[in-house]
Amino acid sequence: QLQASGGGVVQAGDSLRLSCAASGRTFSDYVMGWFRQAPGKAREFVGAISWSGGSTWIGDSVQGRFTVSRDSAKNTVYLQMNSLKPEDTAIYYCAARVGTLSATSQFTRYYRTWGQGTLVTVSS
Repeated sequence: QLQASGGGVVQAGDSLRLSCAASGRTFSDYVMGWFRQAPGKAREFVGAISWSGGSTWIGDSVQGRFTVSRDSAKNTVYLQMNSLKPEDTAIYYCAARVGTLSATSQFTRYYRTWGQGTLVTVSS
């Protein structure tokens, strides 16, 4: 089970950190992904992290502004979002898939477990 939190209303240029608390199983062999979906648009890859090794993959649209990290002791994955823009407004989802970090980590169809989403609104 995944529980995303930390969303809210911020202004352009602000920072925000989202959390994804994982429970119910051991996620050491998993990749944890972050996706977002704006109204009327497809779900978009934001970033992913290998739970065991900590390697990350960040989506092109947020490269240089967003980072993904994890705290194994807390079983929690984070999405740090800096220099937020109005176009970052979306519902943000965390997801989990078995396996290693790879190019396929960008695609929703490889993820079996999803959190409920948390809304981020960036005003101009």
